[in-house]
Amino acid sequence: MVSVCIATYNASKYIHSQIISILDQLSPEDEIIVSDDVSTDDTVDVILKINDPRIKVIKGDSRLGVIKNFERSLYAATGDLIFLSDQDDIWLSNKVGLCKAQLDRFLLVVTDCVVVDADLNSLSPSFFALKNSRKGIVRNIYRNSYIGCCIAFRRELLDIALPFPVGIPMHDVWLGVLAEIKGDVAFLPNKLLLYRRHGNNLSGLDSHFSLLKKIKMRIFLIFNLCTRIMWIGLMRALKFIKST
Repeated sequence: MVSVCIATYNASKYIHSQIISILDQLSPEDEIIVSDDVSTDDTVDVILKINDPRIKVIKGDSRLGVIKNFERSLYAATGDLIFLSDQDDIWLSNKVGLCKAQLDRFLLVVTDCVVVDADLNSLSPSFFALKNSRKGIVRNIYRNSYIGCCIAFRRELLDIALPFPVGIPMHDVWLGVLAEIKGDVAFLPNKLLLYRRHGNNLSGLDSHFSLLKKIKMRIFLIFNLCTRIMWIGLMRALKFIKST
């Protein structure tokens, strides 16, 4: 079973086409979890009008921000395979099938995408080529290659990834680096998504932050990765002690 997790905020302009491009690839048993962060437009109404039982909408009472909003959608997901989605992209027709096949082997996969503008005009034929994307724990802490809308992973990753620490730079680098620590990841060259870049994107790179802010964010990320790994080791040790 596949769960597609979407965090929305004021997404009414693009969310219909995004969801339709996903539904076309899902089986009747799959689900789309939409966590809406108190949108002030008609995002939720647009989603509900699609009228598909595979769509589940979660509405909060106060703003969470993009990271905690994605976290809420992940807690609600019930699938064995988890796909992350932005609110304004277009999935290409073979995205789900290709990723599912690769997740038999890898804990997490990242696919390439075509970068487009608001009207789907191509800006770059390959995000991977644009950002020199590849795996590597140190390099991804320094320069993140894990673009959330192109990530899919097995459910077991959530056992160590949730809850998200407060203050991490973004949920995608947290998931990606933890997946590298726990298991094997793959960067797939297949371009399976049209990645919209415009002024209202929810997720994106941290290029608008100051140098000092970027340094602080990475130090905090390293601290939280080390803390989480030690916590996982402690829990495993306690479980072993109890079993003996």
